[in-house]
Amino acid sequence: MTLADRTISALANEHAALAAIAASLSDNQLAGPSGASEWALHQVFSHLGSGAEITLAGLQAALGGDAPAEDFNQTVWDRWNAMPAREQLEGFLAHDAALVEALETLDAEQRESLQVKIGFLPFPLSVASFAGMRLGEVALHSWDVRVALDPDAGVADESAQVLIEQYSSGLGFLLGFVGKPDNLASPSTVDIHGYGLTIADSVSLTPAVADATATFTGPLEAAVRLLGGRLAAARTPADVSVTGNVTLDDLRRVFPGY
Repeated sequence: MTLADRTISALANEHAALAAIAASLSDNQLAGPSGASEWALHQVFSHLGSGAEITLAGLQAALGGDAPAEDFNQTVWDRWNAMPAREQLEGFLAHDAALVEALETLDAEQRESLQVKIGFLPFPLSVASFAGMRLGEVALHSWDVRVALDPDAGVADESAQVLIEQYSSGLGFLLGFVGKPDNLASPSTVDIHGYGLTIADSVSLTPAVADATATFTGPLEAAVRLLGGRLAAARTPADVSVTGNVTLDDLRRVFPGY
């Protein structure tokens, strides 16, 4: 399977897992806290649902449909923010299912050659990278939902494996956006399951590590949460450690979250 194939498969499995959880959520749980410190559980579903609607519009435009209006994103966010909590949950299920179906419908040639424009980027993305951006959002926010119900929840292993590969290839630029290398006193290259996380003037991840100055030990899903700013001390598995010229707290400062 190609990276695009595996990313789309991971998105489908993330949707199925969230749909199963959503079926049992009470109104009180929807109003309660999530793993995202500033959002209640229903707001996570709202964010994911509006994101699905916006992402699908971008995909449809790449396939020859009309390009979204300049204010499209803001109108979508405003509409979702005004929805009642239960409607946000149900809307997420419908819109995310539609997005997953649209991605699954792409044939092999489209998955290889289609280019999709993203409003805030100066360049289009391949289907693999486009789907990878959505997976990064869904995997972390799915964790925000699940950790509210299970304090030991982690990012799905399938998603973690796909995302680390994405961040070491077409989505490497995202680490440059979210990483804060100035928060580290001196440069470091961290071995993460054989990948090389280099923090110097910028932040990058390579598929193979050379001259590592530190080592991350622990589940790969925890490393993915670290990169997404979701590895606070209270949410860190007992078998996670960092040895070498940086500490886990140092890395938390480099990746404060978004």
